[in-house]
Amino acid sequence: MTGRAGIVYLVGAGPGDPGLLTVRGRDLLATCDAIASDALANPAIVAEALRANPRAEVHDVGKRGGSSESASQESINALLVSLARAGKRVVRLKGGDPLVFGRGSEEAQALAAAGVAFELVPGVTAGVAAPAYAGIPVTHRGVATAVTFVTGHEDPSKPETQTDWAALARAGGTIVLYMGVKTLPRIAGALMAGGMPPDTPAAAVQWGTHARQRTVTATVATLADAVAREALSAPVITIIGDVVSLREEIAWFDRRPLFGRRVVVTRASAQAGGLRTALAELGADVLELPALRVEPLDPAALAGAVAALSSYKWLVLTSQNAVSLLWDALRAAGLDARSVSGIRLACVGKATSEALLARGLAADVVPDRFVAEAVLEKMRARYDVKGTRVLYVAAEGAREVLPDGLRALGATVDVVRAYRSVSDGAGADSLRAALEAGTVDAVTFASASAVAGFLEAVGPELARRAPAVSIGPITSDAVRAAGIALLAESAEASVAALARTTADALTAAAQRRV
Repeated sequence: MTGRAGIVYLVGAGPGDPGLLTVRGRDLLATCDAIASDALANPAIVAEALRANPRAEVHDVGKRGGSSESASQESINALLVSLARAGKRVVRLKGGDPLVFGRGSEEAQALAAAGVAFELVPGVTAGVAAPAYAGIPVTHRGVATAVTFVTGHEDPSKPETQTDWAALARAGGTIVLYMGVKTLPRIAGALMAGGMPPDTPAAAVQWGTHARQRTVTATVATLADAVAREALSAPVITIIGDVVSLREEIAWFDRRPLFGRRVVVTRASAQAGGLRTALAELGADVLELPALRVEPLDPAALAGAVAALSSYKWLVLTSQNAVSLLWDALRAAGLDARSVSGIRLACVGKATSEALLARGLAADVVPDRFVAEAVLEKMRARYDVKGTRVLYVAAEGAREVLPDGLRALGATVDVVRAYRSVSDGAGADSLRAALEAGTVDAVTFASASAVAGFLEAVGPELARRAPAVSIGPITSDAVRAAGIALLAESAEASVAALARTTADALTAAAQRRV
């Protein structure tokens, strides 16, 4: 790194929801040399950054309420200066916005004093985002035309306080408190002593924008007791003002079908993102266990098949992984979609056909059901299968139903095993703990091999602690064989359908319990 000038980017990570990270912040994380991450920055943001940028070094510099594990501000400043002087591009990832009660300006001062280049990258602050996710606007025409952001660390009972609580009480508008759980009773008392009506609406939002968000509404006089009764603890944003009454009308985040439900995703690591996103958009707290890791096999067999591609009349692909590996083999041979133009294409499942279409190729045969038997049903109805040569690209250990069935139809089938699915126990410890605590509502399975990976990761006994939602009949058979209760089976073999089936099944189960 010597010879290159270093720089520190003070980046706001937003309040928790990874989707609220700015585009600038995401791009810097994907290209930096080092990440110095806050305790309040969602770990999922760092994990995603490492998937795009695996060589980045990560430094945990979070402050944790006076804990001995916390990093001091002086040590954080020294680390940033040291990394930059070593010629590194450093992202200092701070929860919320770095300049709103985030001490980002102090870090900028330290960098300026040390002669280190830096850039300030604003983020979405929790004082706006947490109320919004609770259905509370901080301003609203005819209700509140001003908003005041205040740190709740200021104890109004102490003479050295910098906040004029009586003036705030008289000013009207909305008051948003950061970090004020412990001092809330005294702050509420000071506001009422300054003239604020005791029945002024108030709310506390814990873990705002996270799937585990909780919201408590009351009045300024009763909110502290309500927070204690509901055992809310930091991080909490408190909102005081008439805008809180709008929550009943425009609350949205905690009314989504999977809000408050914890759902496990067990797809292979490279494929988990789509299902994780679909479930999260429905409100789920997603716990990801990449039960399988896709491991390519010796590429020589696939390369040989690509070299002889012109001799095939049909190409059958069983998964998105098969599509990806075939495409890699085509590109390695200097070919592209044009080399497949004279070949008919069959896919097992909608997701596979969509992966193919993303590369400019539309499948000729796509069954409604995600099983080999459904492909055979469609192939039997065709006149252009008998006497043809078929290239079948699949995983190691895949069933022989499809190649055997095609041979029975009079085709010559060359089978290429392009990859294997390997059990990957990453994240298993946290999943075991959740299963033991009974806090998992459902486990999603997108393949029979994912069931096997889940069993290996958590063990048969814990695997039966939560019901399953499967992507299709073959996967359902594997679920039943493992002794896991089957909550529902998706009618369509796609990520979107699996997520919606999960929501519908859990909603129906809750209604039956009422």
